Amino acid sequence: MTLSTRVKICGLTSAQDLDGAARAGASYAGFVFFPKSPRNLNPDAARGLALAAPVGLAKVALVVNPEDAMLDAIMAQVPLDMLQLHGAESPDRVAELRARYGLPVMKAVGIASAADLPKLAAFEAVADQILVDAKPATGAALPGGNGLAFDWRLIAGRDWARPWMLAGGLTPDNVAEARRLTGAAQVDVSSGVESAPGIKDAARMTAFVQAARASTPA
Repeated sequence: MTLSTRVKICGLTSAQDLDGAARAGASYAGFVFFPKSPRNLNPDAARGLALAAPVGLAKVALVVNPEDAMLDAIMAQVPLDMLQLHGAESPDRVAELRARYGLPVMKAVGIASAADLPKLAAFEAVADQILVDAKPATGAALPGGNGLAFDWRLIAGRDWARPWMLAGGLTPDNVAEARRLTGAAQVDVSSGVESAPGIKDAARMTAFVQAARASTPA
C-alpha cells in the first residue's frame, strides 16, 4: 500500500462531510467559493469548517477568477493553508496573488488535448502546485466538479517541475487506473464521492482514499 499518496476531497459543505473526509484519511479539504457551484460556501460557513478541521488536514480555498476584494474578505475570516485558482487566471495573476497573500498557490489547468499541454509549463514557473483537471466543455457553468475525465495518457511519463495533483472524473472505481497511467502521487475528487451534488458520501470517501493508496503508479 502506498501510504504516501495524498488525497484532496473538494467541495466540503458540512461538518459531517469534513469529519468523513478526515476519517477517510484525506490530506486536503477543499472549500469552494463560487456562487454557481452547488458546493459554494460563504466565508462564515467556511470559517466554521476550517476551525473544526483536525491538525494536519490542509485547508484549501477554491476560487474562480477572484477579485482582490473577494479574496481579502475570505482571507480575513477563514484560516487557510492554500489557495486554489480554478479559472482563467494568467501566470502573472498567479504570481501576484501568491505574493499578496503569502500562501502556497495551486493552479488548475484544464486538459482536453495535446494542444493544452504547454500551459502546464507556463504555470509551473509561478505556482507552488499544479492541479491537472479535465477541461470543461465550452459554455459549461462550472470550471470543475463536472465528473469529466480526460485522456490520462496525455501526461503519462511527463517530467514535472512542481508537485502536481490529478483531478477530473475520478471515482473509487477508476482512481487506481488513473494513478497507474499517470504516476500521480496526489489525486483530487469532488463529485466522484457524492450521493448528490454537494453532498458527500462517507463510504465513498473512504473507498476512494483506500483505492488511491492501494494502487501503484506507473
